[in-house]
Amino acid sequence: MPDLLVPARFCGPPASGNGGWTAGALAALVDADPATGITVSLMAPPPLDTPMTVAVADGVTVATHDGAPVARAEAATASAPEVEIEAVAPAVARAAEATYAGLRAHPFPTCFSCGTDRADGLRIFPGQVPPQAGRARVAATWTPAESDLATTWAALDCVGGWAGDLEERLMVLARMTAWVDGLPEVGVEHVALGLGGRVDGRKTHTSSALVAPDGRVVGRAEHLWIAVDPARFAG
Repeated sequence: MPDLLVPARFCGPPASGNGGWTAGALAALVDADPATGITVSLMAPPPLDTPMTVAVADGVTVATHDGAPVARAEAATASAPEVEIEAVAPAVARAAEATYAGLRAHPFPTCFSCGTDRADGLRIFPGQVPPQAGRARVAATWTPAESDLATTWAALDCVGGWAGDLEERLMVLARMTAWVDGLPEVGVEHVALGLGGRVDGRKTHTSSALVAPDGRVVGRAEHLWIAVDPARFAG
């Protein structure tokens, strides 16, 4: 089994890996169909430019650093997300980007997925669109310059956080389950959607979807976020 390595380009906080990209890179090593769902739990900030040993036992793929588990991946127990996110037209998503909360204040401006300081990142800037059944909903456009499983998971990552309470308190991805039916097409504009969910103490639940121009849902995800001490993730 190859090592898992997160290049510095794919950071979230300045000193650790983007949760979605790291989770997707580990998911790519799992012997399971991405369309049937893979769950990745992050147990520590993923180190950058540092090989992590990957081992498989009892159907669970675990990446470790200095003997401590960083992330674990396994086939999802659910066949599909509980709630289907209602899509919006690309023009609506494009207009919503002007209201992106990260343009006012961003906890991690270096983030590969949603960072405002990253010309070489995905630059997915989700803004508010009409809520769905009383739940906050955000949307943005994204035109992939590259397409692989890790990048697709990254695209499904932070859009969920901005549908949660990321603007109000610092939180990081703790668990993500993604169902990826097909990789997004390079050079083609997609719509990324996030939907808020329940909040329970330090825990926030959200979901996301990535929609192709023909209306096909390329991928779906559900997230668990944990509120954290900002000092732990400082650069």
